[in-house]
Amino acid sequence: MKTKEPAAHRRKGRPLSFDRDVALNQAMLLFWQHGYEATSLNDLTTALGVTPSSIYTVFGDKKGLFLAAVGHYVSGGPVTSQTIIDGAASARDAAWGLLQAAAIGSSGADTPAGCLLASSAISCSDAASEVKETLAGLRRGIEAMLEQRIAQAIASGELPTSADADALAGHVMAVIQGISTLARDGAPREKLLRVATTAMQAWPARAGAEAR
Repeated sequence: MKTKEPAAHRRKGRPLSFDRDVALNQAMLLFWQHGYEATSLNDLTTALGVTPSSIYTVFGDKKGLFLAAVGHYVSGGPVTSQTIIDGAASARDAAWGLLQAAAIGSSGADTPAGCLLASSAISCSDAASEVKETLAGLRRGIEAMLEQRIAQAIASGELPTSADADALAGHVMAVIQGISTLARDGAPREKLLRVATTAMQAWPARAGAEAR
């Protein structure tokens, strides 16, 4: 999907009047707390301490800022969905790692409750179809990576041939969405982790293997 090139790329000689990374982090937290459509341009300029023209110059518009903030959210730390899946010793560990990260990330002391990718999508109307599709595409990408890892586990004998890679990956993503909703409703981290643990009881195991 092609997105509009930020004006900052077209005006290379014009210096930024603010720190882009700091601005993205502040915008990310605001969108995370209130959702895409409920966050106004005035909210953003107040939180970032910039003028509307600065946002238009650097990001194009509110949508451009939101998409940049989502990119910051997805890749802003050393632990991402991809590193969890790629670094896991097994498909089961990959699934558990994603669920555990969702429970912890949705209940951080210094960040809004829930998941930005999940909560922002729920609050988007059809008028924000491009934003909704971008968020859905990111979630589908995570699900596809996990499904591929599960399929590899089935092929290698780590999981039984009766295991359904598509359904298992979808199960994990559905629980992650649910964890985000529970967190937004005020559920504590301890409960979110118990939900994640319970979800893993549906994971297929070899004969004699113990469930997590």
